[in-house]
Amino acid sequence: MAHESISRWTFLMGGLGLGLAAGIAKLTDYQIINVQKDRKRADERRVSNQVLHAKRGTMYDRNGNVLASSVECQNIYVNPRLIEDRDKAAETLSSVLGLDKASCQEKVSRDSSFAYVKRQVDQEEADRLLAENIKGIESEPAIKRVYPYGALASQVLGVVSTDNEGVSGLEKQYDDILAGEDGSLVRERGRDGSYIAGGAYKKIPASNGTDIVTTLDANIQRAAEEAIAASVEQTKAHYGSVVVTDPRCGEILAACSYPTYNQLDLANTQAADMNLRVVTDAYEPGSVFKALVCAAALDLGVVTPETTFEVPAKIKVGDDWVSDADKRTFGMTMTVREIMRRSSNTGMVMVGAKIGADHFSEYLKRYGIGTLSGVDFPGEATGIVRSRDSYDGSSLGSMSFGQGISVSPIEITRAVGAIANKGIMVTPHLLKSMHGKAVDKSDEDVRVISEKAASKDISMMITVVDEGTGKGGRIDNYEIAGKTGTAQRASQSGGYQKNSYMASFMGFAPARDPRALVYITLDGTPNGSDAAAVPFRSVMSSALSVLGVAPTR
Repeated sequence: MAHESISRWTFLMGGLGLGLAAGIAKLTDYQIINVQKDRKRADERRVSNQVLHAKRGTMYDRNGNVLASSVECQNIYVNPRLIEDRDKAAETLSSVLGLDKASCQEKVSRDSSFAYVKRQVDQEEADRLLAENIKGIESEPAIKRVYPYGALASQVLGVVSTDNEGVSGLEKQYDDILAGEDGSLVRERGRDGSYIAGGAYKKIPASNGTDIVTTLDANIQRAAEEAIAASVEQTKAHYGSVVVTDPRCGEILAACSYPTYNQLDLANTQAADMNLRVVTDAYEPGSVFKALVCAAALDLGVVTPETTFEVPAKIKVGDDWVSDADKRTFGMTMTVREIMRRSSNTGMVMVGAKIGADHFSEYLKRYGIGTLSGVDFPGEATGIVRSRDSYDGSSLGSMSFGQGISVSPIEITRAVGAIANKGIMVTPHLLKSMHGKAVDKSDEDVRVISEKAASKDISMMITVVDEGTGKGGRIDNYEIAGKTGTAQRASQSGGYQKNSYMASFMGFAPARDPRALVYITLDGTPNGSDAAAVPFRSVMSSALSVLGVAPTR
């Protein structure tokens, strides 16, 4: 009996000892080993930490018109644990915010203390909702972008995320300047998720972003967008693009592609329509490239505008025969000016041969063909340009009339801009000023051809518009220098697509002292017409008017 009593006592005491040891171990775990981890978990349940979004900097056009700005708004959320009448709460959220009632019902019924209902709600709408005084429906301050000109220049400006981060366009390019620095608001909550009066409170104000002035002109931008939209629809092209620059300094006055998109309707936006194709896409430039080839030949001194060639009806380039668009069956004596006026492929092959492969490759480098243009915009394409050591039997001949080479429109714009700017190439850019200080890119200027060669090339480009293939780009009372382009679209399987062309027009005015350079591309037109001349004339006329350029004729 004694032995049995001792055993029970020992067992009881042993059990109490084990329980005490387990308690001590648990207490040690809570207060020593995992104290920081558990404290953090408790704080997460007890403390609310809200981000106070900085107001992004405003983007202006060159004349001070607001293109994109930020306004205060509210993010609406619910604390389901505080909601007393879920049906009423869901009905109110649905009717005031214009949301699906079933979705609202699901959010107010969650087993949690927080769920977003709708973000970036206009302040007036949020005030109307909160005036219903439904416990558990709450808001936090937020910031959203607004666009006084609607979708104008949307591809250039880009978009921001709901977290106020730039994700495309200039919003992305200059995010570190525009974004500012977010602040925070820390408040203490009770177990039910409601804020504790007199509880912990700490507010760090946001630091707003910096305003920037772009080089865009809203009026020229609108004219460009309307003209290219009409041309794409009329010509049944796949895409169209416009870029307008001041060739003296590289400022981009307008840039757009069509189709385009609306920043406020991203749900119905095709990702491809957000691309600013003058920067992001690369094409065979076609006959526009002939202006650069002739400028190189003039600069080398191997031809003058009046140098004559016996130009055959067709000429061998590698394994292929090249002919002209007029399909003539007889040879002609042509000057270089006439070759440009007629946009003769066969004649340009002969001019290219005069330049020679080594010098041709050298001038491509001078023009920056195949390298980034330096434009301050994300996603620039560099195209495909053969290095000199990879030239084959057709390279020199085909590139002489704009085939066998792929470049972005912004590269061509920069290179042709050098001809317009008396032989000096400048960097295209979209930022005009910030912090009240003008952007100066002049240290990047580089001479690529002589002023004399540029003047002679301009003379031939004037002839193209006055008397040649560019007559559709003529504007009364103004001297225009220009060059048309029609290139077959390359096929992914090799060779070229049937009935699919890149129609283009590059021109600047006034020809001898240009204030505006306009480059139009129409991608996928069903025929090789001069369709690009129509939007060129429209955009250039608007640009000259907006810039107040007096007639030169």
